[in-house]
Amino acid sequence: MSLDIRGVDVSMLAAVENGGGNFCKKGQATDIFTILKSSGVNLIRLRLWVDPYNETGQPYGGGTNDLQTTIALAKRLKAERLAFMLDLHYSDFWADPGKQMKPKAWEKLSFDDLQKQVYSYTKHVLRQLEEENVLPEYVQVGNEVTNGMLWPDGKTPIFSPEANQFEDEQTGALQKGQQAFDRLSILLKAGVKAVREYPNMKVLLHLDFGGASYLYERWFKEIIARGVDFDIIGLSYYPFWHGTLADLTKTMTLAGKLFEKDLMIVETSFGFTDQSPNGEVNIFSDTLAKIAGYPASTEGQTAFLTDLIATIDEVKGEGYKGLGFVYWEPSWLPVKGATWATKAGMAYINENAEEGNHWANQGLFDFKGDALPGLDVFKQ
Repeated sequence: MSLDIRGVDVSMLAAVENGGGNFCKKGQATDIFTILKSSGVNLIRLRLWVDPYNETGQPYGGGTNDLQTTIALAKRLKAERLAFMLDLHYSDFWADPGKQMKPKAWEKLSFDDLQKQVYSYTKHVLRQLEEENVLPEYVQVGNEVTNGMLWPDGKTPIFSPEANQFEDEQTGALQKGQQAFDRLSILLKAGVKAVREYPNMKVLLHLDFGGASYLYERWFKEIIARGVDFDIIGLSYYPFWHGTLADLTKTMTLAGKLFEKDLMIVETSFGFTDQSPNGEVNIFSDTLAKIAGYPASTEGQTAFLTDLIATIDEVKGEGYKGLGFVYWEPSWLPVKGATWATKAGMAYINENAEEGNHWANQGLFDFKGDALPGLDVFKQ
């Protein structure tokens, strides 16, 4: 087995290191990018938010991934000659199927001006990265855009995994759904246009729920019918939320055959324990481990990654193949300040939860920063 892409998303890294987090492998402390490369990682994914601060300058948290932070991390990964995937959220904070908020500065733009802003912003970001000699090899135009982006302008019918339908199919409002996909396609084309000014970059379009084959069938049919240009289908696949590996195989194979595009898992993870560090309440639990079918242990984490790699490796056919995967936030240690959101960030997205790290037991490093056996699976 040999996958083209064996990546990790370490967008929280600056916040972790600022909070005192350090990393080592087999007791030897060194820079995390050195550890990752020596363990078989060959790509780093970094998210980018437009303006992750409130009106008084308070950061939103979650890594506060502004352009300056992204450039600093990109320089470090480039120094190790790792490939770079840029994840453009087109939002000031977390963008996912449940929220795709327009940046504060874009809120009052007309739709025509909004599409122009998507193009000019994307072009500005890439120019800044070019000036710093850290251009990405891969660019995600939007993050988990299952239900559109830049709401409400680019909002599309909501996909329900339980019903295996889109909202317009449930209500019969198909014409409205078509108009929504028209608008989303225009916005996507604006971002893609800027990326295509750099001929060697690959464009990804990224949805969640990798086990839902119908989602990928309908969504990409709608987008391709409207002439959106892209190279790779990106999927999120968490085995405790998104179905079985057999479901994932079905989705990737169906989408590959239908659209003749390569595919990549751009988010995945599994816990090395069901325990949480002191003072934290983690998302991953023994209940979720049982849903996924692997024990909540280092052995279970290693087994899941081994099976995932084998699954992706088997996805291949005329005009498509499974390129590889990106593990989400393997280095998010439970240190002070490395919170998923600050109070300012929660106020912005209108969520009220505990600050802190709810992901630590899904890392590829233990709570103290020592590399786990699962990291060595990347050498496969």
